[in-house]
Amino acid sequence: MSTRADHYDLRHHGDAEILDCAAGLVDLAVNVRTGTPPGWLRTRIADSLTGLAAYPDGRAARAAVAARHGLPVERVLLTAGAAEAFVLLARALPARRPVVVHPQFTEPEAALRDAGHTVGRVLLRAGDGFRLDPAEVPEDADLVVIGNPTNPTSVLHPADTITKLARPGRTLVVDEAFMDAVPGEPEALAGRTDVPGLVVLRSLTKTWGLAGLRIGYVLAEPGTVAALERVQPLWPVSTPALAAAQACMEPAALAEAERAARGIVVERAHLLAGLAEFEEVRAVEAAEAPFVLVGMDRADAVRARLRTLGFAARRGDTFPGLGPRWLRLAVRDRTTTNRFLQALDQALTAVGG
Repeated sequence: MSTRADHYDLRHHGDAEILDCAAGLVDLAVNVRTGTPPGWLRTRIADSLTGLAAYPDGRAARAAVAARHGLPVERVLLTAGAAEAFVLLARALPARRPVVVHPQFTEPEAALRDAGHTVGRVLLRAGDGFRLDPAEVPEDADLVVIGNPTNPTSVLHPADTITKLARPGRTLVVDEAFMDAVPGEPEALAGRTDVPGLVVLRSLTKTWGLAGLRIGYVLAEPGTVAALERVQPLWPVSTPALAAAQACMEPAALAEAERAARGIVVERAHLLAGLAEFEEVRAVEAAEAPFVLVGMDRADAVRARLRTLGFAARRGDTFPGLGPRWLRLAVRDRTTTNRFLQALDQALTAVGG
């Protein structure tokens, strides 16, 4: 296990791949579902603007989240996106030996380091399919962070495997930002109250296209929620974001999210089938999220060539445990995927030549 603060740029995220780029670049770098937010959700958000003179009141949205997961409101904390929750956890919890399971979203480690923590890393291996072995997490780790399904590997860990990490005196943080993109959410821990020290993070960014609105939430024991709330700024979630959170918890919205998740399964299979045609490319085939991780020689050059062909891919060398051989690709519709596969063929030919 490593604790070094090394060359990885933990604050590099997919949006950097499309900032200041030529108009028309197809975005495969950011995992937000295309065509979102839907019209009905934009209307709900717009309707909330008439109440901007009042301070935000999160009670209705908090109750809606609690009801969606079958929890009391004392176990729910609304946040300005899941990223804020990582900062709150780093500041509020007195962790002596925090450990982050990588490769995964880098913001939790960045937040912990910014708060003065020395962070240990457990690196999952490509040869094992980036699967979690709970025995690799140090027994004395008192804060463990893991994503499920994991960004960027797209691996969905069994709930029973993750709960083996729980024990008295340890906070177990599970980032479920992409769980609603998995049909039926079979491995979700949101709503569980029988796992000691469990903290589940959810985001409304990915499925609903709300990255610019900043809305997410934490599900945890009431004492943990209270501790996080004490270090949270006043009125951290805006009125429009609260309206969005409440709307996305309604039965019709949950049904729409489920339909979208089932659509992702079909489109991801098409992408993986296309990638399998390239001998130079190795995809993590156990993908369950709205993105896939692929490895290839000279991926950095391939990525640069893809940009000239109109496609932005997410570089993998900013994720601890990966390196310059890896790229992450968002799942898109079949037409876009077919165009991308043609561009990938051209890029591989150009780089190989």
